Amino acid sequence: MNSPQFIGIDLGGTKCAVSVPEGLSGVKEVARFSTSEPASTIKRIFQEIDRLAPRTDTAFGVSCGGPLDARRGIILSPPNLPGWDHVPICDELVRRYGGRAWLMNDANASALAEWQSGAGRGSRNMVFLTMGTGMGAGLILDGRLYEGTNGNAGEVGHIRLAPAGPLGFGKEGSFEGFCSGGGIARLARIRISEHKGHSTLAALAPEEISARDVAMAAAVGDELALAIWSEVGSRLGEALSVLVDVLNPERIVIGSIFARCERFIAPSMQESLVRESLDGNLSVCLVVPGLLGEQIGSHAAIAVARYHSTSPNFP
Repeated sequence: MNSPQFIGIDLGGTKCAVSVPEGLSGVKEVARFSTSEPASTIKRIFQEIDRLAPRTDTAFGVSCGGPLDARRGIILSPPNLPGWDHVPICDELVRRYGGRAWLMNDANASALAEWQSGAGRGSRNMVFLTMGTGMGAGLILDGRLYEGTNGNAGEVGHIRLAPAGPLGFGKEGSFEGFCSGGGIARLARIRISEHKGHSTLAALAPEEISARDVAMAAAVGDELALAIWSEVGSRLGEALSVLVDVLNPERIVIGSIFARCERFIAPSMQESLVRESLDGNLSVCLVVPGLLGEQIGSHAAIAVARYHSTSPNFP
Protein backbone atom coordinates (compact mmCIF):
# COMPACT_ATOMS: atom_id res chain seq x y z
CA MET A 1 0.00 0.00 0.00
CA ASN A 2 1.48 3.34 -1.05
CA SER A 3 2.12 6.07 1.47
CA PRO A 4 0.01 9.20 1.09
CA GLN A 5 1.21 11.72 -1.46
CA PHE A 6 0.13 14.63 0.76
CA ILE A 7 0.78 15.07 4.48
CA GLY A 8 -0.62 18.04 6.36
CA ILE A 9 0.62 19.60 9.60
CA ASP A 10 -1.76 21.97 11.36
CA LEU A 11 0.32 23.93 13.87
CA GLY A 12 -1.97 25.85 16.20
CA GLY A 13 -1.55 27.85 19.36
CA THR A 14 -2.86 25.03 21.55
CA LYS A 15 -2.80 21.87 19.44
CA CYS A 16 -0.99 20.29 16.52
CA ALA A 17 -2.45 17.72 14.11
CA VAL A 18 -0.90 15.54 11.42
CA SER A 19 -3.28 14.51 8.63
CA VAL A 20 -3.56 12.71 5.31
CA PRO A 21 -6.25 12.90 2.61
CA GLU A 22 -9.26 10.62 2.82
CA GLY A 23 -11.26 10.18 -0.36
CA LEU A 24 -11.66 13.04 -2.82
CA SER A 25 -12.35 15.84 -0.34
CA GLY A 26 -11.96 14.44 3.16
CA VAL A 27 -9.07 14.33 5.60
CA LYS A 28 -8.03 11.87 8.27
CA GLU A 29 -6.20 13.07 11.36
CA VAL A 30 -3.61 10.47 12.24
CA ALA A 31 -2.49 12.31 15.37
CA ARG A 32 -3.49 15.29 17.48
CA PHE A 33 -1.42 16.57 20.41
CA SER A 34 -0.65 19.71 22.39
CA THR A 35 1.68 22.34 20.93
CA SER A 36 4.65 23.23 23.11
CA GLU A 37 8.10 24.71 22.45
CA PRO A 38 9.59 24.09 18.98
CA ALA A 39 12.08 21.29 19.61
CA SER A 40 9.71 18.89 21.37
CA THR A 41 6.76 19.70 19.08
CA ILE A 42 8.80 19.12 15.92
CA LYS A 43 10.15 15.88 17.40
CA ARG A 44 6.58 14.68 17.94
CA ILE A 45 5.58 15.77 14.42
CA PHE A 46 8.47 13.71 13.05
CA GLN A 47 7.44 10.69 15.11
CA GLU A 48 3.94 10.80 13.64
CA ILE A 49 5.18 11.32 10.08
CA ASP A 50 7.66 8.44 10.49
CA ARG A 51 4.69 6.13 11.09
CA LEU A 52 3.30 7.12 7.68
CA ALA A 53 6.51 6.09 5.89
CA PRO A 54 6.39 9.04 3.47
CA ARG A 55 7.73 8.66 -0.05
CA THR A 56 10.57 10.83 -1.29
CA ASP A 57 8.10 12.73 -3.46
CA THR A 58 5.61 13.46 -0.66
CA ALA A 59 4.28 17.02 -0.53
CA PHE A 60 3.98 18.51 2.96
CA GLY A 61 1.61 21.35 3.76
CA VAL A 62 2.02 23.31 7.01
CA SER A 63 -0.76 25.60 8.22
CA CYS A 64 0.29 27.98 11.01
CA GLY A 65 -0.72 31.31 12.51
CA GLY A 66 1.29 34.32 11.35
CA PRO A 67 3.46 36.20 11.07
CA LEU A 68 5.42 33.95 8.73
CA ASP A 69 7.85 34.14 5.85
CA ALA A 70 5.83 31.80 3.67
CA ARG A 71 8.19 31.99 0.71
CA ARG A 72 11.14 30.76 2.78
CA GLY A 73 9.05 28.46 4.99
CA ILE A 74 9.97 30.21 8.27
CA ILE A 75 7.73 30.75 11.29
CA LEU A 76 8.32 34.28 12.63
CA SER A 77 7.27 34.62 16.28
CA PRO A 78 3.46 34.28 16.11
CA PRO A 79 1.84 35.78 19.22
CA ASN A 80 0.00 32.52 19.89
CA LEU A 81 3.19 30.42 19.60
CA PRO A 82 5.62 31.80 22.17
CA GLY A 83 9.18 30.64 21.52
CA TRP A 84 8.62 29.88 17.84
CA ASP A 85 11.10 32.49 16.67
CA HIS A 86 12.47 32.08 13.13
CA VAL A 87 11.79 28.35 12.95
CA PRO A 88 12.56 26.98 9.42
CA ILE A 89 9.87 24.32 9.53
CA CYS A 90 9.91 23.53 5.79
CA ASP A 91 13.69 23.05 5.68
CA GLU A 92 13.39 20.74 8.70
CA LEU A 93 10.82 18.58 6.90
CA VAL A 94 12.69 18.42 3.58
CA ARG A 95 16.02 17.71 5.28
CA ARG A 96 14.52 14.70 7.04
CA TYR A 97 12.19 13.29 4.39
CA GLY A 98 12.98 14.83 1.01
CA GLY A 99 9.99 15.78 -1.09
CA ARG A 100 8.72 19.35 -0.88
CA ALA A 101 7.20 21.39 1.93
CA TRP A 102 5.20 24.60 1.99
CA LEU A 103 4.15 26.89 4.82
CA MET A 104 1.05 29.03 4.75
CA ASN A 105 -0.70 31.37 7.16
CA ASP A 106 -3.56 29.39 8.76
CA ALA A 107 -6.14 31.94 7.65
CA ASN A 108 -5.00 31.71 4.02
CA ALA A 109 -4.89 27.93 4.22
CA SER A 110 -8.36 27.76 5.77
CA ALA A 111 -9.67 30.13 3.11
CA LEU A 112 -8.43 27.69 0.48
CA ALA A 113 -10.10 24.78 2.27
CA GLU A 114 -13.48 26.52 2.69
CA TRP A 115 -13.30 27.84 -0.89
CA GLN A 116 -12.54 24.43 -2.36
CA SER A 117 -14.93 22.28 -0.35
CA GLY A 118 -16.77 24.35 2.26
CA ALA A 119 -18.97 27.41 2.66
CA GLY A 120 -17.08 29.41 0.02
CA ARG A 121 -17.50 26.91 -2.80
CA GLY A 122 -18.55 28.56 -6.04
CA SER A 123 -17.55 32.09 -5.03
CA ARG A 124 -15.00 34.23 -6.88
CA ASN A 125 -14.35 36.85 -4.19
CA MET A 126 -14.34 35.48 -0.66
CA VAL A 127 -12.93 36.43 2.73
CA PHE A 128 -12.38 33.81 5.41
CA LEU A 129 -11.99 34.81 9.07
CA THR A 130 -10.50 32.38 11.58
CA MET A 131 -12.15 33.79 14.76
CA GLY A 132 -10.54 31.16 16.96
CA THR A 133 -7.51 31.44 19.24
CA GLY A 134 -6.59 34.47 17.12
CA MET A 135 -8.21 36.49 14.35
CA GLY A 136 -6.84 36.44 10.82
CA ALA A 137 -8.23 36.60 7.31
CA GLY A 138 -7.63 34.62 4.14
CA LEU A 139 -8.47 36.34 0.86
CA ILE A 140 -9.72 34.76 -2.35
CA LEU A 141 -9.77 37.59 -4.91
CA ASP A 142 -10.77 37.20 -8.55
CA GLY A 143 -10.76 33.43 -8.17
CA ARG A 144 -7.29 32.99 -6.66
CA LEU A 145 -5.64 33.16 -3.28
CA TYR A 146 -4.05 36.52 -2.48
CA GLU A 147 -1.10 36.08 -0.10
CA GLY A 148 0.71 39.41 -0.37
CA THR A 149 4.43 40.04 -0.77
CA ASN A 150 5.66 37.58 1.86
CA GLY A 151 2.55 35.60 2.69
CA ASN A 152 1.19 37.88 5.41
CA ALA A 153 -1.80 39.45 3.65
CA GLY A 154 -4.95 39.29 5.73
CA GLU A 155 -3.56 40.07 9.18
CA VAL A 156 -6.79 41.87 10.03
CA GLY A 157 -6.53 40.99 13.73
CA HIS A 158 -3.95 43.77 14.08
CA ILE A 159 -6.45 46.46 13.00
CA ARG A 160 -7.29 48.78 15.88
CA LEU A 161 -11.04 49.17 16.43
CA ALA A 162 -10.90 51.34 19.58
CA PRO A 163 -8.31 53.43 21.45
CA ALA A 164 -8.58 51.03 24.39
CA GLY A 165 -9.94 47.57 24.93
CA PRO A 166 -8.88 43.94 25.42
CA LEU A 167 -5.39 43.06 24.23
CA GLY A 168 -4.97 41.04 21.04
CA PHE A 169 -2.09 40.71 18.58
CA GLY A 170 -0.02 42.92 20.92
CA LYS A 171 -2.44 45.84 20.59
CA GLU A 172 -5.18 47.02 22.93
CA GLY A 173 -8.55 47.57 21.28
CA SER A 174 -7.62 45.49 18.23
CA PHE A 175 -9.96 43.36 16.13
CA GLU A 176 -8.29 40.27 17.60
CA GLY A 177 -8.66 41.75 21.08
CA PHE A 178 -12.43 42.09 20.73
CA CYS A 179 -13.26 39.06 18.59
CA SER A 180 -10.81 36.18 19.16
CA GLY A 181 -11.20 33.50 21.81
CA GLY A 182 -8.53 34.97 24.05
CA GLY A 183 -9.79 38.48 23.45
CA ILE A 184 -13.38 37.57 24.32
CA ALA A 185 -12.16 36.03 27.59
CA ARG A 186 -10.26 39.23 28.41
CA LEU A 187 -13.28 41.35 27.47
CA ALA A 188 -15.44 39.23 29.77
CA ARG A 189 -13.06 39.80 32.70
CA ILE A 190 -13.26 43.55 32.13
CA ARG A 191 -17.06 43.59 31.90
CA ILE A 192 -17.49 41.30 34.92
CA SER A 193 -15.37 43.66 37.02
CA GLU A 194 -17.63 46.56 35.97
CA HIS A 195 -20.92 44.68 36.36
CA LYS A 196 -23.08 45.43 39.41
CA GLY A 197 -25.85 42.88 38.94
CA HIS A 198 -26.01 39.10 39.19
CA SER A 199 -24.20 36.90 36.67
CA THR A 200 -23.14 33.27 36.73
CA LEU A 201 -19.83 34.44 35.24
CA ALA A 202 -18.99 36.31 38.44
CA ALA A 203 -18.74 33.00 40.31
CA LEU A 204 -15.85 31.85 38.11
CA ALA A 205 -12.20 32.54 38.82
CA PRO A 206 -11.35 35.52 36.56
CA GLU A 207 -8.12 34.01 35.25
CA GLU A 208 -9.98 30.84 34.20
CA ILE A 209 -12.85 32.45 32.26
CA SER A 210 -12.93 31.46 28.58
CA ALA A 211 -15.04 32.33 25.56
CA ARG A 212 -16.68 28.93 26.02
CA ASP A 213 -17.80 29.94 29.54
CA VAL A 214 -19.35 33.10 28.11
CA ALA A 215 -21.18 31.03 25.49
CA MET A 216 -22.49 28.57 28.08
CA ALA A 217 -23.74 31.42 30.26
CA ALA A 218 -25.44 33.08 27.29
CA ALA A 219 -27.15 29.79 26.39
CA VAL A 220 -29.03 29.87 29.71
CA GLY A 221 -29.96 33.52 29.36
CA ASP A 222 -27.29 35.24 31.49
CA GLU A 223 -27.77 38.95 30.73
CA LEU A 224 -24.12 39.90 31.15
CA ALA A 225 -22.96 37.09 28.88
CA LEU A 226 -25.52 38.10 26.25
CA ALA A 227 -24.32 41.72 26.50
CA ILE A 228 -20.71 40.60 26.01
CA TRP A 229 -21.65 38.68 22.86
CA SER A 230 -23.60 41.70 21.62
CA GLU A 231 -20.48 43.84 22.04
CA VAL A 232 -18.40 41.22 20.24
CA GLY A 233 -20.92 41.21 17.40
CA SER A 234 -20.88 45.00 17.12
CA ARG A 235 -17.09 45.04 16.87
CA LEU A 236 -17.14 42.18 14.40
CA GLY A 237 -19.58 44.08 12.21
CA GLU A 238 -17.42 47.20 12.32
CA ALA A 239 -14.42 45.24 11.10
CA LEU A 240 -16.43 43.38 8.47
CA SER A 241 -17.70 46.68 7.08
CA VAL A 242 -14.12 47.64 6.25
CA LEU A 243 -13.64 44.38 4.37
CA VAL A 244 -17.00 44.76 2.62
CA ASP A 245 -16.20 48.28 1.43
CA VAL A 246 -12.53 47.76 0.53
CA LEU A 247 -12.68 44.27 -1.03
CA ASN A 248 -16.33 44.03 -2.19
CA PRO A 249 -16.53 40.25 -1.57
CA GLU A 250 -19.56 38.14 -2.40
CA ARG A 251 -19.06 35.95 0.65
CA ILE A 252 -17.46 36.26 4.08
CA VAL A 253 -16.99 32.89 5.77
CA ILE A 254 -16.28 32.91 9.51
CA GLY A 255 -15.06 29.85 11.36
CA SER A 256 -14.74 28.51 14.86
CA ILE A 257 -16.42 30.78 17.45
CA PHE A 258 -18.83 32.34 14.95
CA ALA A 259 -19.91 28.95 13.68
CA ARG A 260 -20.72 27.87 17.25
CA CYS A 261 -22.16 31.14 18.59
CA GLU A 262 -23.77 32.76 15.57
CA ARG A 263 -27.12 33.20 17.34
CA PHE A 264 -25.51 35.41 19.99
CA ILE A 265 -23.32 37.39 17.60
CA ALA A 266 -25.26 37.88 14.37
CA PRO A 267 -27.94 40.43 15.42
CA SER A 268 -25.52 43.14 16.60
CA MET A 269 -23.05 42.25 13.84
CA GLN A 270 -25.73 42.87 11.23
CA GLU A 271 -26.66 46.20 12.83
CA SER A 272 -23.05 47.38 12.59
CA LEU A 273 -22.76 46.15 9.01
CA VAL A 274 -25.86 48.06 7.95
CA ARG A 275 -24.71 51.19 9.77
CA GLU A 276 -21.10 51.14 8.55
CA SER A 277 -21.10 49.57 5.06
CA LEU A 278 -21.93 50.90 1.62
CA ASP A 279 -25.40 49.67 0.68
CA GLY A 280 -24.36 48.41 -2.75
CA ASN A 281 -21.43 46.43 -1.39
CA LEU A 282 -23.36 44.92 1.50
CA SER A 283 -26.27 43.91 -0.75
CA VAL A 284 -24.07 41.49 -2.71
CA CYS A 285 -22.25 39.99 0.28
CA LEU A 286 -23.34 37.03 2.39
CA VAL A 287 -21.82 36.46 5.85
CA VAL A 288 -21.96 32.75 6.67
CA PRO A 289 -20.42 30.31 9.17
CA GLY A 290 -17.73 27.92 7.99
CA LEU A 291 -18.74 24.36 7.14
CA LEU A 292 -15.56 22.40 7.84
CA GLY A 293 -15.89 22.54 11.62
CA GLU A 294 -13.27 21.43 14.09
CA GLN A 295 -11.19 19.70 11.42
CA ILE A 296 -10.70 22.84 9.33
CA GLY A 297 -7.02 23.07 10.36
CA SER A 298 -6.34 19.61 8.96
CA HIS A 299 -8.32 20.38 5.80
CA ALA A 300 -6.27 23.58 5.52
CA ALA A 301 -2.90 21.86 5.85
CA ILE A 302 -3.77 19.35 3.13
CA ALA A 303 -5.10 22.22 0.98
CA VAL A 304 -1.68 23.92 1.23
CA ALA A 305 0.10 20.85 -0.13
CA ARG A 306 -2.44 20.36 -2.90
CA TYR A 307 -2.49 24.03 -3.89
CA HIS A 308 1.26 24.45 -4.18
CA SER A 309 1.71 21.08 -5.85
CA THR A 310 -0.67 22.04 -8.64
CA SER A 311 -0.24 25.83 -8.92
CA PRO A 312 2.20 27.16 -11.55
CA ASN A 313 2.47 30.45 -9.68
CA PHE A 314 4.58 29.23 -6.80
CA PRO A 315 7.96 27.52 -6.64
